[in-house]
Amino acid sequence: MEKTKDTKGKKAPAAESKKAPAKKAVKAAEPEEKDESESESFIGAFETDDEEGGADSSDDESDAEDEAIRKAGKEVQVGKIPHAKDDKTVQARLKRANKKKSAETGVIFLGRIPHGFYEEQMKEYFSQFGDVTRLRLARNPKTGASRHYAYIEFSSLPVAEIVADTMNNYLLLGHLLRCNVIPSDDVHAELWVGANKKFRKVPRARLEKVRQDKPRTAEQKEKANANVLKRQEERRKKIKAAGIDYEFEGH
Repeated sequence: MEKTKDTKGKKAPAAESKKAPAKKAVKAAEPEEKDESESESFIGAFETDDEEGGADSSDDESDAEDEAIRKAGKEVQVGKIPHAKDDKTVQARLKRANKKKSAETGVIFLGRIPHGFYEEQMKEYFSQFGDVTRLRLARNPKTGASRHYAYIEFSSLPVAEIVADTMNNYLLLGHLLRCNVIPSDDVHAELWVGANKKFRKVPRARLEKVRQDKPRTAEQKEKANANVLKRQEERRKKIKAAGIDYEFEGH
């Protein structure tokens, strides 16, 4: 059963039957950017520093918004959100699923997660359906900001399937959630690295300072001096090739 709901428990308005005539395009439309939360590559993916590369402008905006929410204490108040379990149909399905007592766990992928809906809030909210055994919210390893998708494991596969059916396209705080069950073959150990743990941002600046302040060996000093002299020689050659009569004091 798929329902589209807002935070007040109302269905989203249906699309209008009549469409306005399309205006003549001035230029070719650019292809729609694929939502990272819907990308199959994120199913079973594990982010590393290399995958991040450098934070782009969208990362900066996301990080700033997450940081503002954390400082203001404006995380989502789960108690004020209508529970999907309140639906009688969902209640009946969960009751039947609990009678089966499946030994197989079920993992769901949750995408398009709104700001302020973090590990603590998700654990509290999804526990309404059943026992949540593991949960990992994908975060930027450099800044700690939410990547807006997560993996949630339930102790029962039938319960996970009900959650996926119920929460897919569910309107939560202005975000249409994306939710589906991940096949057991696609669930691997790296998927749960950092699960059920409070995220702590790595103090990279402090670690780099410690590395730079660490005493160097004679071999390291010799190698560093050789690199400096090499760069100076290359700079002199470029100046001479440019026809500039200039000599600078070297190392």
